[in-house]
Amino acid sequence: MAIRRRRECLKCKRRFTTYEKVEEMPLMVVKKDGRREPFDRNKLLNGIRKAVEKRPIETEKIEEMLDKIEMDLQKNAENNEVTSRQIGELVMKYLRSLDQVAYVRFASVYREFKDVHQFMLELRGLLNKKGKR
Repeated sequence: MAIRRRRECLKCKRRFTTYEKVEEMPLMVVKKDGRREPFDRNKLLNGIRKAVEKRPIETEKIEEMLDKIEMDLQKNAENNEVTSRQIGELVMKYLRSLDQVAYVRFASVYREFKDVHQFMLELRGLLNKKGKR
């Protein structure tokens, strides 16, 4: 979906990375209240960064996950629209396999746990899936 290039500034000699992407029809996100707004990769990245904060996860792994999520969204979009629910579920799917602590952090915000009981149900589900492997 993107071409990654390593470049060097001719003045200061610092190296940096640029990404070139194919320009497509913008993906629109349908929010819970029915509003529509353009998909914002940075907004998604910020949410994931909060979940993985202080976890031993490499930036490259986060970028790979974002690429996969974005590709899944593009593939499954109807009329270039996806729901915020679809995005949240995809993030949880990928975080579950990447880091379980980050998954629980994201799930607690995304699913809006009201009390410790809901939190414990999510943890039990996670532990049961891990035990079945």
